[in-house]
Amino acid sequence: MLSYQHAYHAGNMADVHKHGALAWALDYMTKKPKPLTYLETHAGRALYDLGGTEAAKTGEAAQGVALIDGWFPADHPYLRALAAVQVAHGPDAYPGSPLVAAQVLRSTDPLYLSELHPQEHAALTAVMKPHGAICDQRDGWEMALSRCPPDPRRGFLLIDPSFEVKSDYQSIPDTIAKLHRKWPVGVIMLWYPILTSGAHAPMTAALCRAIPDGLLHEVAFPPAREGHGMTGSGLFVVNPPYGLSDELARLKAKFATRAPQPKEV
Repeated sequence: MLSYQHAYHAGNMADVHKHGALAWALDYMTKKPKPLTYLETHAGRALYDLGGTEAAKTGEAAQGVALIDGWFPADHPYLRALAAVQVAHGPDAYPGSPLVAAQVLRSTDPLYLSELHPQEHAALTAVMKPHGAICDQRDGWEMALSRCPPDPRRGFLLIDPSFEVKSDYQSIPDTIAKLHRKWPVGVIMLWYPILTSGAHAPMTAALCRAIPDGLLHEVAFPPAREGHGMTGSGLFVVNPPYGLSDELARLKAKFATRAPQPKEV
């Protein structure tokens, strides 16, 4: 299915969770001089307009990145990435994961991105060309399996599907386990939505069984609008960089200030 477009959801609380963790992890990994490879399976268009009609229609950015003042230290790599993108593209610009990564990584670190949607791929290619990214228009799972292990072998893979394809919930644990076997040194980060349906729960249980030393992290937040089914965001990280669990615990405390409050009776 190719109907999903992240422009309607860019800058929401799930993006804050995912991009804050991504920026921190890549910043930590680049402190070593050794090069690293960045791969992403479902890249989107990489650059979004929070002043556009899509963002206004859902209101998710207004309930997300617009409300995080004071959540991150001034020198946090996520804030640095946001600031750099806004300087380059305007105050309403918001970076998707590929552009967050490009702002943190070094010019010598290769980027391999996959996006199947034709219009999103065209936009992705235009945005990421100055950063030297290779942008494939093909299935992201196919790209990851074919490129892993990458060269350089040290690296980071972000898996960020839309979960429009409901079978993803069943297939993801086996696919990530296969990627881990092919690339045992790679950092693999999966993002998933936490929905009122609880569809993620069997998947995360299977992931924890398959890779028991992986890092599972979830945060909760109020629905962005009445009837919205997403009430949280989850990450599962294979080979988490040292200190990431502490950073995510710090971030979870910030999300707790936005957690739904019990109704008075």
